[in-house]
Amino acid sequence: MRHTLSLIVLLAISCAGLAQSRNVVLNVATNGNDAWSGTVAVPAYRGDDGPLATLAGAVAKARAARAAGADCVTVLLRTGTYTLNEPLVLSPEDSGASAALPFIITAYPDEKPIVSGGRALGGWKPVPGKSGLWQTEVPEVRAGQWYFRSLFVNGHRRQRARAPNTGFYHIVGDSPDGNPAHFKFKPGDIKKEWATNDDVEVVAMLAWADLRMPIRAVDETNQVVTLAGEPRPSNREKDAQYYIENAPDALDEPGEWYLDRQTGVLTYWAMPSEKMDRAEVIAPRLQDLMILQGDLAAKHSISNVVLRSLTFSYTDWTMGPNGYADTQAAVAVRGNVQAEGAVNCSVEDCVFTRLAGYALEFGRGCQQCRIVGNEMSDLGAGGVRLGEATKRSDPFDQCSGHVVTDNHIHHLGRVYVPAVGIFILQSGNNRVAHNYIHDLFYTAISVGWNWGYQETPCHDNLIEFNDLHNIGQGVLSDMGAIYTLGIQKGTVIRNNLIYDVNAYTYGGWGLYTDEGSSYMLLESNVVYRCKSAGFHQHYGRENILRNNIFALNREHELMRTREEDHISFTFTNNIVYFNSGDLLGSNWKNDQFIMDDNVYYDARPEARPSTMRFAGATLEQWRRRGHDLQSIIADPLFINPQRDIFRLAPDSPALRMGFKPIDLSTVGVRSRELRD
Repeated sequence: MRHTLSLIVLLAISCAGLAQSRNVVLNVATNGNDAWSGTVAVPAYRGDDGPLATLAGAVAKARAARAAGADCVTVLLRTGTYTLNEPLVLSPEDSGASAALPFIITAYPDEKPIVSGGRALGGWKPVPGKSGLWQTEVPEVRAGQWYFRSLFVNGHRRQRARAPNTGFYHIVGDSPDGNPAHFKFKPGDIKKEWATNDDVEVVAMLAWADLRMPIRAVDETNQVVTLAGEPRPSNREKDAQYYIENAPDALDEPGEWYLDRQTGVLTYWAMPSEKMDRAEVIAPRLQDLMILQGDLAAKHSISNVVLRSLTFSYTDWTMGPNGYADTQAAVAVRGNVQAEGAVNCSVEDCVFTRLAGYALEFGRGCQQCRIVGNEMSDLGAGGVRLGEATKRSDPFDQCSGHVVTDNHIHHLGRVYVPAVGIFILQSGNNRVAHNYIHDLFYTAISVGWNWGYQETPCHDNLIEFNDLHNIGQGVLSDMGAIYTLGIQKGTVIRNNLIYDVNAYTYGGWGLYTDEGSSYMLLESNVVYRCKSAGFHQHYGRENILRNNIFALNREHELMRTREEDHISFTFTNNIVYFNSGDLLGSNWKNDQFIMDDNVYYDARPEARPSTMRFAGATLEQWRRRGHDLQSIIADPLFINPQRDIFRLAPDSPALRMGFKPIDLSTVGVRSRELRD
């Protein structure tokens, strides 16, 4: 009875209960049959009707229903795994009639269907004389018809054979250089025989990007390895971190696996708790799961499609024979569920997990879409991509106006370490709010894809009430929790909670306004415990920072790099509280910035107002340069900063100076009842 009532409520909401509409409900189940009608949820006892068996079958039935006059079609998936042989493609003919009469693909009430791009592997046998090792044969691999780079055992991503097992090797001196790339390694880290197996790869972290290339030659005498491809000239880092993947002799601990391309034999070292004769082992066959594809040439959008309460799992990744070198943010990696030319579509309360790329992408020609209440985790790349790298002048082709709220996005970059939690490229008028993003190796939210002072379509974005932490984790450099590029008129970054941003060498920042970031408002953010600084502006024009808290950042609290002949930013009515490093780092020489009405405090026991230094100057000297004339050096009286409680006591001097308390109670994912 509860399921029946839930279904009635769902359909009433889905199709707005319009009296004149004709609603069609199609059921899909793993025990269904695409020859049946799909109008009933369980097979009939006579075996002559029941649910459909596949998503493709449901889409075909939905098209037929609309052609027959249906206004609103809802596809309900029962619990089970729906394995795709190819990505499911929806086109303009699958559009809903209107926002009130959408085409919906959703879970049957209280059930949990999985849309999968994987295949189960069985036939496991123990390797004689080698405790813990198991093998199975995959004939399609031996025949050259299939090769996979990801493996999941009982729902857990397992590691391709890796050396070292934890941590990293270090390049000796300069980054990979030349064409093909080469670098020096420490004796014993790379073996000559790895060059004879074309599948052994070097994975190197170079500042803000990564490089993955097969090994082609090893000079053990001079400790020089030659790789297959060419590195990016912009990505350089001395003594960079790297590891080796997919070397057969690196299969040396539980949880690792190796696939022999020539024999098709898959070898896995089982975890102590795993019983391989009963384990679920999945190897992905697909790189994409679902595509919402408008007709870009004819300027015909796909619209009013809703994906709700579905789980998308098991995709793989690939690369060319020479590997790849990323430029930034894993920009070449697409979403495993992606859309082009999609208008007024929604992805709600879905789960994206065990994927190889970005989870979800709304790219060229996508407008006014909603991404709300989803969980995205264990991803090869990042969470959400909006827009594309290319600027589009035709209004139909532009990407804008999306809502990305209340998503839990975590444990990212499992393949492509520079991937971003929420990645906005050439796209404006978006709202990114109340997301919880953590445990990734690069930036949590990146906005903009323009270097320098050119006008861009990336404007009027609102980034607010996001909870962002455990970012960087010492793997890459030059990242921020919130990172911006280029002119962004009307963009507002406010009420975000940011902490624990840690880079490998330089650049673990909380708020990072990079190349040309201009005309933005950054207010009422709380930023603490970042490696390099709470705020860093590389270069930009006339940004405003007000009413923020920057606390307990380790090397510096604020940084400014490039001198220019215009005002970099206005910094006013902020609280800056620290107990290590210094207040201002990098370049503050030319005075093309405005700072006033701030509260500064050095919490070290030996510190005094007279010992505070502003880029080497005393407060009096600093004021003679025209800065912080009304600012004070005083304890702001946080309730308990040692326990990350940055509320202000009633007698705080910051309150007397007009600082407005920052309410963090609604930061991060909200309950369904409180969502917009």
